[in-house]
Amino acid sequence: MIKIVNPRSGESKELENCEISCFECFKNFDRQSLKKCVAARINGRIVDLSSSAGEDSVVEMVFADEPDGLAVIRHSASHVMAAAVTKLFPEVKVAIGPSIENGFYYDFDKEEAFVPEDLDKIEREMRKIIAQNFPFKKTMIKKEEAIKLFEEKGEKYKAELAGNIDAEEVSIYSCGDFSDLCAGPHIPSTAGIKEFKLLSIAGAYWRGDENREMLQRIYGTAFDDKKSLNEYIARLEEAKKRDHRKLGKELDLFGFYENGGPGLVYWHPNGAFIRKTIEDFWKNEHLKRGYELVYTPHIARIDLWKKSGHWDFYNENMYRPIDIDGQQYILKPMNCPFHIMIYNSRPRSYKELPVRFAELGTVYRYERSGALHGLLRVRGFTQDDAHIFCSHEQLEEEMMNCVNFAIFLMETFGFKEYEINLATRPEKYAGTSEDWDRAESTLAKALEAAGLPYVLDEGGAVFYGPKIDIKIKDALGRNWQGPTVQFDFNLPGRFDVKYKGADGKEHLVYMVHRALLGSMERFMGCLTEHYGGAFPLWLCPVQAVVTPITEKYNDYARSVRDALAAGGARVKLDDRNEKINAKIKRAQLEKIPYMVVVGEQESSSGTVSVRHRKAGNIGTMPLEVFISKIKAEILDKI
Repeated sequence: MIKIVNPRSGESKELENCEISCFECFKNFDRQSLKKCVAARINGRIVDLSSSAGEDSVVEMVFADEPDGLAVIRHSASHVMAAAVTKLFPEVKVAIGPSIENGFYYDFDKEEAFVPEDLDKIEREMRKIIAQNFPFKKTMIKKEEAIKLFEEKGEKYKAELAGNIDAEEVSIYSCGDFSDLCAGPHIPSTAGIKEFKLLSIAGAYWRGDENREMLQRIYGTAFDDKKSLNEYIARLEEAKKRDHRKLGKELDLFGFYENGGPGLVYWHPNGAFIRKTIEDFWKNEHLKRGYELVYTPHIARIDLWKKSGHWDFYNENMYRPIDIDGQQYILKPMNCPFHIMIYNSRPRSYKELPVRFAELGTVYRYERSGALHGLLRVRGFTQDDAHIFCSHEQLEEEMMNCVNFAIFLMETFGFKEYEINLATRPEKYAGTSEDWDRAESTLAKALEAAGLPYVLDEGGAVFYGPKIDIKIKDALGRNWQGPTVQFDFNLPGRFDVKYKGADGKEHLVYMVHRALLGSMERFMGCLTEHYGGAFPLWLCPVQAVVTPITEKYNDYARSVRDALAAGGARVKLDDRNEKINAKIKRAQLEKIPYMVVVGEQESSSGTVSVRHRKAGNIGTMPLEVFISKIKAEILDKI
């Protein structure tokens, strides 16, 4: 007996015949639903519509406009793209072509580089293949036969992949003349690919290994309808305008210099001022909440990292040892062992707990050169780090204080939407499974007690404890990795981190790691793109520019500048001998919030004419009124 379900209508039926395909099963529902159905879900697993369900199965329809359905369409589109590329460029060798969030890609080995004009040619060929309505056919063959097949065709990457599959048989999917090693699933035929667009070309190492071949990756996307595709393309265009790397250069915020080394950030004065403003706010808010600020070194002996477990579990992300006076030192990848040493510098009583140490600590982690991406993926970055040492009874409250503090910070910086994930133990972990079960349960209870919905991220934790991740949504609806709050039962035991309890006995502390902005670098990249470089007034390096209409009014303009500065505004004077429109345009390009224009009328009446970068001309007002206005906006963090 199988149960078939239309999740959209809620309708379900039971069938005794388990030999028929999912497609035949779904014929029991209305034709409109069947028309939009692109795959099936058997007991939670996505499969082709041609698949058959076994006994005691629940079989659900998967529709073209839902995430799982779009993933199947996009995977099929990647195969069609590969078919088009091999038709146009027969010498090409194919690698892998999965669906990804918002699209798909395929990697190719081609001697000559693809150029943007090739994307148009490939798209036209894809449309021909789609129009021919080729079915996606699945064939199971022996693994050895698959290896031989791909070796004879000169497809060394496919042969290597087949050889690594731990099964006697592998699946081959074909559409027209193109055959591919693939686990599926796929839509029934190429005609099911309705709207697609090839987007870009990039480089990618085979299997992510920089010691292997450099391949060429073509990215694309596909949707079930034209409107969704157009909206996505529009968002991409807006995202290009907001790219923090582009804006960082235009607004003179930061730079990367090859002779200094890739992945290392140089903060220019404008970016450094924004960072200082964020850091000052961060420090003040931590002091209000009972944190104590600490500073720690950038290196430590390798023995410390061996004791902490980082050398065993994390050394592929750490830099090689440095020899100093016959001792090996490591650039720190984390701040936690350093904070532990400060805690352990003297005996602690239960009356002192919780102890909260906070540090804007710069750490260094090895990232492959191909993974580096502006401020978002770097090799040296500053974590807004803190570690809390508490008793078991205090743990749940401390965890929730961290989550609530994180949400306060995110909302202050203008991020109103977020998603909370609870990451559970990975494949490699320290401690026992019982420890992990207890820790994961504690975090889940804390979130549930606070009424905060969350999503489980199976295997998403790091080796020393489960964590709460908060993903923030920006102005374009994109998710960014934000605050992390992590429980640790590993390091207290390794470093014998204890306190004397009310019973006079020593007890191991419970330790919480947390980074609420994540890192200053990534957060600055996220913030820049969220606001498109037009930062809120309180963060702007220059909050207002005073612009005299002609040189005749320079003296009054200087007095206005001085009054604004005395009132707490960050202000500059633009007294260049240029037309007023050119000065306003420059201020707009620099995304300065306010342009204060002064001329004869303003100088004679003690007023200012004010323009806002978005609202335009907001009128003439007494200077004192404008000073009060700008003060209030800075105070309110607008």
